[in-house]
Amino acid sequence: MTMTNHPTIEDIRQAQERIKPYIRHTPLLRAEKIEKAVGCQVYLKPETLQITGAFKIRGALNKSLSLSREEIANGMIATSSGNHAQGLAYAARLLGVKAILVVPVTTPKIKIENTEALGAEVILFDGDTAARWRKVYEIAEKNKYAVVHAFEDPMVMAGQGTIGCEILDDLNDVDTVIIPMGGGGLISGIATAIKETKPSVRVVGAEPSLTPKYFHSRINKERTSLPLKNTIADGLRISVPGQNPYPIIEKYVDEIILVDDEHIIAGMRVLAKDAKLIAEPAASIGIGALLAGSVKVTPQEKVCVVLSGGNWDLSDLAEIYK
Repeated sequence: MTMTNHPTIEDIRQAQERIKPYIRHTPLLRAEKIEKAVGCQVYLKPETLQITGAFKIRGALNKSLSLSREEIANGMIATSSGNHAQGLAYAARLLGVKAILVVPVTTPKIKIENTEALGAEVILFDGDTAARWRKVYEIAEKNKYAVVHAFEDPMVMAGQGTIGCEILDDLNDVDTVIIPMGGGGLISGIATAIKETKPSVRVVGAEPSLTPKYFHSRINKERTSLPLKNTIADGLRISVPGQNPYPIIEKYVDEIILVDDEHIIAGMRVLAKDAKLIAEPAASIGIGALLAGSVKVTPQEKVCVVLSGGNWDLSDLAEIYK
């Protein structure tokens, strides 16, 4: 078991073995149709095709499977904007224990319905991330639930890092990987896997312009909290960088770029039209960044874009695809 606040490459390889029977090794899809518009070779890593429609199942399963039966006997609890909720609900169902998820009132209906359909109890809560976590720990203490943090937990990060191993397995000569940044668990896991295996690969983090917490933290050389603004990328809407992911990101992420909501929407449209993939806004940020020209690329460069999830209300998708 990892005792430090950051996963090692060994932790990530162990996670790969641990979760292998339960997850999909998602394919790496070459997206030739998108290439002309962005000026490089594009490979998509569609975690949208994961069992719960998002990458979060990896970290939730790795953590849950590493806990003892005693630790999870009463149930597991977390807060999430939706995708970690579904991942943890799936893990709890697999292990035959209860899952309780505290989710923001703004969470898309599909994410709530999917979580409940997996048998979890959903508590709607009006408050920022910090307030939601306080609520989680309060409930956990009272009921002796195991807390599974969406991005601070090193075992969760190690689970997300398995995506990095799969990318290198399937495209060993990848040049650049673009990853969405929310709390930072996904990018810290993937960046660790990539940089500790093949340091020459460029790792780029993409953040919505409306929640540029890691971008400003890098400029300020310290974790910087920002007021929460409404971005279309609900899955990345967090006001403060993760405490444990932050130093990993500073160590391994080469560039942090900001993407406007209009470019995120353009990314969603292009993915649907040219790659035949439905991606939620948070997942479309990497393609949005390439379309906006925010990442400097060359025609022969092999760029892998991680599509983190595809859980978004169909009615909202209809508006975007008009």
